[in-house]
Amino acid sequence: MKKVKKVVLIGASGFVGSAILNEALNRDFEVTAVVRHPEKIKIENENLKVVKADVSSLNEVAEVCKGADAVISAFNPGWSNPNIYDETIKVYLTIVDGIKKAGINRFLMVGGAGSLFIAPGLRLMDSGEVPENILPGVKALGEFYLNFLNKEKKVDWVFFSPTADMRPGVRTGRYRLSKNDMIIDIVGNNHISVEDYAAAMIDELEHPKHHQERFTIVY
Repeated sequence: MKKVKKVVLIGASGFVGSAILNEALNRDFEVTAVVRHPEKIKIENENLKVVKADVSSLNEVAEVCKGADAVISAFNPGWSNPNIYDETIKVYLTIVDGIKKAGINRFLMVGGAGSLFIAPGLRLMDSGEVPENILPGVKALGEFYLNFLNKEKKVDWVFFSPTADMRPGVRTGRYRLSKNDMIIDIVGNNHISVEDYAAAMIDELEHPKHHQERFTIVY
């Protein structure tokens, strides 16, 4: 298997994206950080290239992805965006098409927890437990995975669902993975630090264990 060295990171300045950026650079990956506002990236690193691009444009996505070994996306149109549902699905369809156009095979996506099962036949996003103000964004990620990404056969993709409770914390490097069911720790919590989520994402980038499937994480 070809060793991954060059990775494109879409949404590198956001909450999750910035953690993934730090983790990737700390492991000496060559990272092209694709952002809407380059000034938000304060890191200086010889392995970092910051690019301003509109990822709703097929051609711009394809151009920034050319030559990469893999693409990670942490794109989010903004939780306060009134059009978050439509924009999330539309842009992610464009990102996948742009990756194909650039000839990239490996795609890792920062997913949501909404499509995880919390009981037999019951997904979190349909449980009534998700706050109304973030439900459109949660459903957009979940339905993109269920209705579109699941049918994608030409790209080696993964949809990496975080826990329902992901916050800033410390990087321990200790975590457990599962597939479609929300998992809880020994005291009944479902949480992870964003730093450990990022570590697990880059672990998957370096040593792929999941292919055309979703997986999730907990401490």
